[in-house]
Amino acid sequence: MKDRLKNISHTVLSDEWARLSRYEFDYQRRDGTWNHQNREVYDRGNAVAVLPHDPARGTVLLLKQFRLPAFLNGDTAPLLEACAGVLDEDDPEACARREAREELGYQLSDMAYVCKAYSSPGSVLERIWCFTARYSPEDKVSEGGGIADEGEDIEILEVALDEAFAMIASGDIIDAKTILLLQHLKLSLIS
Repeated sequence: MKDRLKNISHTVLSDEWARLSRYEFDYQRRDGTWNHQNREVYDRGNAVAVLPHDPARGTVLLLKQFRLPAFLNGDTAPLLEACAGVLDEDDPEACARREAREELGYQLSDMAYVCKAYSSPGSVLERIWCFTARYSPEDKVSEGGGIADEGEDIEILEVALDEAFAMIASGDIIDAKTILLLQHLKLSLIS
């Protein structure tokens, strides 16, 4: 693929909360012709997502929080999501454990890697490492809710897995990483 790209230039358009860059490049199509393209790429870093599951009680931990882009797109209710966060310098599993403590208030066990995926590869650089993990009521170590200094205002919800799975069909859960993790967990319990 690298042979099919040339003349790549890069201009930073914004570097506030995250970096927005404009790229210009020449791309060789499959038929051999060259095509000049412009793309804007949003880079907020890579991330992790973890869906905690209590198999004894058949529950999962989700969080509810306000998301400005969803609000601007007409989804005005806070989103129901799996716990997630920016990778920073941590390895993915350590980051997932840290985010679970900060956001959910739980120390997780039996962390299991599911996959890594792009949420919107046409414009967003972010790759998300996805995990499931086990928890029980005894694993609660704090109230959670996120870090207020980072603007986080997170409500923690414990939901029956079947109810959470049904919330995908009802449109109550519309976050892609959460849908992926709920479907993975449901399928892994069936097989």
